[in-house]
Amino acid sequence: MAKFVNIVKVKVKPKYRDEYLKLCDEEPKFDGMISAKYVEIAPNTFTFIGEWKTQEDIVESRPRMISFLDKLRHMLEEISPESGVTEPASGSVITVSYTHLRAHETLM
Repeated sequence: MAKFVNIVKVKVKPKYRDEYLKLCDEEPKFDGMISAKYVEIAPNTFTFIGEWKTQEDIVESRPRMISFLDKLRHMLEEISPESGVTEPASGSVITVSYTHLRAHETLM
């Protein structure tokens, strides 16, 4: 089970949608990362959800993540003057519930 999660919301300029998704798909997994999910929550608005083994893993990967963001920055719209082009959050996983799954179902 993941111990730490980071979540980053971005708004992609429509003309860069395909390029953004391609670059996200091609980016290798960061050291200590369990999984990376990109969820489209509105047209051209995505939330990245990264699951990590430890908080230290995300701290150590931060320079590479910022470098990756720098490749994408021109493709993103400003969310607000305060947060710029990303709206990040992170924290420790407190609980995980799978009660909605039936006995024969498995997670992807």
